[in-house]
Amino acid sequence: MITHHNLLPRILLASLLCTLLACQQEPLPRDTSPGSQGNSPATETTASTNAAVADTLDIESQRDFDDATRGLIAAADPLVIKMEDGSVIWDTSAYDFVDGKAPASVNPSLWRQAKLNNIHGLFEVTDGVYQVRGFDLSNMSIIEGERGWIIVDPLTTRETAAAALAFAQEHLGTRTITAVILTHSHIDHFGGVLSVLEVDGSTEVIAPVGFMEEATSENVIAGTTMSRRAMFMYGSQLERSPRGHVDTGLGKAPAMGSPGIVKPTQIINTTGEQLTIDGVEFIFQNAAGSEAPAELTFYLPEKKAFCGAEVLSRNMHNLYTLRGAKVRDARKWSHYINETLTLFPDAEIYFASHHWPMWGNADIIEFIKKQRDGYRYIHDQTLRLASQGYTPGEIADALEMPKSLRESFPNRGYYGTVKHNARAVYQRYFGWYDGNPAHLDPLPPSESARRYIDAMGGADAVMTRARADYDAGNYRWVAEVLNHLVFADPENEDARGLLANTYDQLGYQAESGPWRDVYLSGALELRQGEPSEGMGIANAGDLLRETPVAEFMQVIAVMLNGPRADGKTFAFNFIFTDIDETHTLELENAVLHHRADDPASDANATVSITHELFVNMLTGRAGIKDTLLSDDVSLEGSRVDLIRFFALLDPADEVFAIVTP
Repeated sequence: MITHHNLLPRILLASLLCTLLACQQEPLPRDTSPGSQGNSPATETTASTNAAVADTLDIESQRDFDDATRGLIAAADPLVIKMEDGSVIWDTSAYDFVDGKAPASVNPSLWRQAKLNNIHGLFEVTDGVYQVRGFDLSNMSIIEGERGWIIVDPLTTRETAAAALAFAQEHLGTRTITAVILTHSHIDHFGGVLSVLEVDGSTEVIAPVGFMEEATSENVIAGTTMSRRAMFMYGSQLERSPRGHVDTGLGKAPAMGSPGIVKPTQIINTTGEQLTIDGVEFIFQNAAGSEAPAELTFYLPEKKAFCGAEVLSRNMHNLYTLRGAKVRDARKWSHYINETLTLFPDAEIYFASHHWPMWGNADIIEFIKKQRDGYRYIHDQTLRLASQGYTPGEIADALEMPKSLRESFPNRGYYGTVKHNARAVYQRYFGWYDGNPAHLDPLPPSESARRYIDAMGGADAVMTRARADYDAGNYRWVAEVLNHLVFADPENEDARGLLANTYDQLGYQAESGPWRDVYLSGALELRQGEPSEGMGIANAGDLLRETPVAEFMQVIAVMLNGPRADGKTFAFNFIFTDIDETHTLELENAVLHHRADDPASDANATVSITHELFVNMLTGRAGIKDTLLSDDVSLEGSRVDLIRFFALLDPADEVFAIVTP
């Protein structure tokens, strides 16, 4: 542990002031009855802490609410969206409880953001520019062209996109879809595209350079792990209630329907590129490697309207997302935001892929500058502190945004946070190792936990101390200690219960929607165990079929059980009859290699199969053995060797434990 005497007094003073302030506030209303998922009530400490938050910000400000309701054409009440089988994937009435003053179990700042994100319907941004908001995690924007509609970011799923478009056309009129703009490579911005294309194939699809590669790859190789962690990040198992999921900060939640994808017909390669699309002039900015690996923004000069995609949003975003992904470049992100000031200085209207618009050049410029400076401040100050020997955890606790930024609602940590974004900057430059030799080769968590508990006097002594610290409101410390006890003794119900209650309090106090959901999902898992099923891929056929075969072969490589494959050698050719491609897999040294268009002459077997059936087989929608033995597969060589090879693949565990060993 490195001690930095120049910083400690400030930290201690800030902590003392925060404690005193909390003690002076009137606690928020506290419901002490049991929660339906076993969640505990907010403690007096949590109620006082949240009350203090309400006093530090202008929670009652109506400016954002005025902007969020401006231009409302029609609200959709009730808004319920279903899949073909009748299952509900979207129901805004589940969030009707988000109304009035924040309860003690929700951070008042997050509650305010949740109320804003509850506002849904069809809105006019300016003449000829509309948005459907609140039909999914993201917004669908609609621009009027000479012949039809230009759709920007058709949501996450076929179902939500179809509902949003139908609602818009009900009130605006039915017109052909002349073009679709996909601003970036995250699924909540392209997954519903198949529902907004004209059946005759006439719809132009515009996307940033690298879109197809990034859209199909980010979640493919590590998809199972990301999906499991996303269940925590988005609170998919949590009830919608004051003690459960209330908001993601970015929007209500991602819809869990049927995503798809389509190859773009027009790629935006460079900043400044101009296109006239259905009579409307667009100026594009290439923002690759900012919020997404492939991303663009655009400007409508005739309307002086700037679409910030997700490069800008009304919250601090993630430099590192809790579901897991490659760390984003804060410096580059800030650069792109700054570039917009030069590219589009005359903007009078701002709208984006999330949240609500903004009007007025002066306000827009101020908003852009503060977004720019938020990411750059975290970047620069993290590296400054790192250069003085501070470790990631020390930096996360020490770093505080300047007053001008932290009091700005669009810079608040409703989605990303200063703490985990500072860690992300450190990781991007220095990796996981903080330089301390004790952290170079630590014991595995369960073994380390058992030794910690033994050194602390055993489970009973730990529980006695943990209860006292819990009563004192020392929740971060209690979480750390009881995590050791649960990993040392997973069946200790007292430890699990108190740790769950501790996670409840940390979740209730969190300003970040994802932090809240992670804590509360952890509490739920401690109480009820892992969920019976994960997010799954059963409805992602349209997306998986468009994933390049070479990328999909990497999925097979990471499914290979290396220890079981040790000493075995195989080679197999796969001829995909429906897409006219040949791919070869070779197993050697317990590693699976792939190449295209170069079949092995000495292959154990050559398999002729459709690409779709192959994808279904590898994703569990068709049994491997039954498929390989069926008449739908033509095979030359050893069928036995083929079955032996596939037996070396480990099926993914979509519901692995997170808060227990």
